[in-house]
Amino acid sequence: MSRYARQTMLPGLGAAGQARITAAHVLVVGAGGLGVPVLQYLAGAGLGHIALIDPDLVEESNLHRQPIYGAHLGQPKARAAAQYLAVLNPQVRVDPRVDWLTPANAPGLIAQADLVLDCADSFAASYTLSDLCLQMSKPLISASVLGFGGYVGGFCGGAPSLRAVFPDLPETLATCATAGVLGPVVGMFGTLQAQMALAVLTGLRPSPLGQILRFDLEGFRMAGFRFDHAPEPDYRHPFIARTDLDAGDLIVDLRDASEAPQAVHPSARRLTLAQITQNSLHPAAGQRVVFACRSGLRAWRAADRLRAHWPGSIALLADTPILTTKDIS
Repeated sequence: MSRYARQTMLPGLGAAGQARITAAHVLVVGAGGLGVPVLQYLAGAGLGHIALIDPDLVEESNLHRQPIYGAHLGQPKARAAAQYLAVLNPQVRVDPRVDWLTPANAPGLIAQADLVLDCADSFAASYTLSDLCLQMSKPLISASVLGFGGYVGGFCGGAPSLRAVFPDLPETLATCATAGVLGPVVGMFGTLQAQMALAVLTGLRPSPLGQILRFDLEGFRMAGFRFDHAPEPDYRHPFIARTDLDAGDLIVDLRDASEAPQAVHPSARRLTLAQITQNSLHPAAGQRVVFACRSGLRAWRAADRLRAHWPGSIALLADTPILTTKDIS
């Protein structure tokens, strides 16, 4: 019996649907709690080519929600996942990359993919992916999970972007590392991402693009809505990479010397978020202002403050750590 017999017998899928899955090339950003079930189910379904990017090493605290890494402590997740998938389904090509997803490398990775799955625990990565997928008309399946709940949705590729649904940030941004998460909760959202991806790739109807599902698994409540006609925001603060900085930019590093001994750029001014007031910055006409911090959260807040009284160009830089050979050995 064929490896894929149980799915090809489904009405609306069949041999033609399986052929689309086998021919597909997807980009998976993140090999953690969301990425693990995504990778397992897409490889199990016979997806032809998976490009995977993740900067992290396997830690013992990962294993309750990332069980495929039990024999890979200390190894890069991207490479460990590729080894696991090679055993699960040797017919699937997996290209692992041990790196951060940034505005510098994202365009090339997205351009080669038919569909993008956002499994990263980073709002900067999520908005970078959404902006580029909207520009390139690539479907994006994105999820966010914290504690007992979260959401999963299909964006871009003909549907509105992540910014159309979430134009503003919450007051605080917690992560699984700071707020905790249960393994089955994040696993369920990753599984739903895989299902949405397969539905898009095979043309199943209704399309998950333009659809959000929300789950609260503490109270076992579910809600969902479509956002097919949500308007894109009038303006957006784009994320850029260090390599995009220009000599004419007014660059503000929102970290002090104890957090970032070396500023993001030699010409950068150091200010705190509290110091971003109407009188603290005086950009020249036509000058771009770039706010930098580690995650992008303070940069976004600073951009909102400046936007309130200055209409010029503003960009954000999430200054993630640089990987070294030591980090991935």
